[in-house]
Amino acid sequence: MDKILTFGRYLFPLSFLLYVGLHLGKPEVGAAFVPDYIPFPYFWNYFTLCCILAFIISAILGKYDKLAYVLMALYVVLMAFLVHWPRAMGHELSSDTMTGEVNREKELEMVNFFRNMMVTGALLAFAKYVARDKRIIG
Repeated sequence: MDKILTFGRYLFPLSFLLYVGLHLGKPEVGAAFVPDYIPFPYFWNYFTLCCILAFIISAILGKYDKLAYVLMALYVVLMAFLVHWPRAMGHELSSDTMTGEVNREKELEMVNFFRNMMVTGALLAFAKYVARDKRIIG
């Protein structure tokens, strides 16, 4: 049973490969999440991809993994509050769409907000209980 439970240490960070695939395969989607007041949305899409890859590698190898988990938690919570929460409130959604579509988008963004908060909790728990390398943030 312990071997199965140990697999979670790798499964969780590897699940972020989905976001790597999305940022790489559909850069226009990742760029669309960059708020209008931030320039160069494609740069931020690819920068985010590199940061997520660095997180995955660090978590899998166990080198600077506590720092990686904390930085990833910071990124995810910032995404929740700077991107998903405003969009859930109706900001930066296309005004030319129908009311039903806008309401649906707002609901999806609220789900994204809560998902990000759950992932932040998991990242912080991994930083506390799973991370091995405590050189930078003890």
